[in-house]
Amino acid sequence: MNINGLQKLTLLDFPGHTACTVFLAGCDMKCPFCHNSDLIDGSAPVEMTETELYDFLKKRNGLLDGVAFTGGEPTLRKELPEVLREIKALGYATKLDTNGAHPDRLKAILDQGLADYVAMDIKNSPAKYSLTTGVDNINIVNIKESISLIMNSGIDYEFRTTVIDQLHNEESFEGIKDLIQGAKNYFLQAFTDRDTVMFSGFSAPSKEQMEKYAEIVSKSVKNVSLRGVD
Repeated sequence: MNINGLQKLTLLDFPGHTACTVFLAGCDMKCPFCHNSDLIDGSAPVEMTETELYDFLKKRNGLLDGVAFTGGEPTLRKELPEVLREIKALGYATKLDTNGAHPDRLKAILDQGLADYVAMDIKNSPAKYSLTTGVDNINIVNIKESISLIMNSGIDYEFRTTVIDQLHNEESFEGIKDLIQGAKNYFLQAFTDRDTVMFSGFSAPSKEQMEKYAEIVSKSVKNVSLRGVD
């Protein structure tokens, strides 16, 4: 499996673990605010193979204890389950970031115990999902199925939304509240502009507005927190 990026150390991406983050190119969503837009179309340069990743991890045993996979959308890679299996055999915990568009592939990973933590992006309310993801007529049934799979998996997880002033409002979070009702952990992440964002003109809401959104979702989710808010 070709790997398109490796952050050799992160204390943030995998809660409770000293980890590295593996970036995989290719995504079936076209979110205009994506921080990793160079990975969307799969054209990002290859940095290493899975064999080279295993060699890196063997040398880091005892220094790292987790590996996080992000993208792009990692579940698009058919080789992912076997790579996860190999990494767990090396003694590492694994984390998967996903957009939830492929519940069948997610289920296969969960059923085989290949992920110890899953983070799923909740892009918006169902009514605004297509607008936010840049995909016409997105299959919201698949999104709902992935949410259910994660909530009933028995492993640690989080749902999260990158909040953008131009795409989200209080109605958005009323819809999200219903979408993830009963969830354990949910994070609202303030959008941060970068050179790699596909389109310009996006900004984060104020801290006060973010707090209002968090209050809405907290009516149906146990733990709701803000990220990237001063």
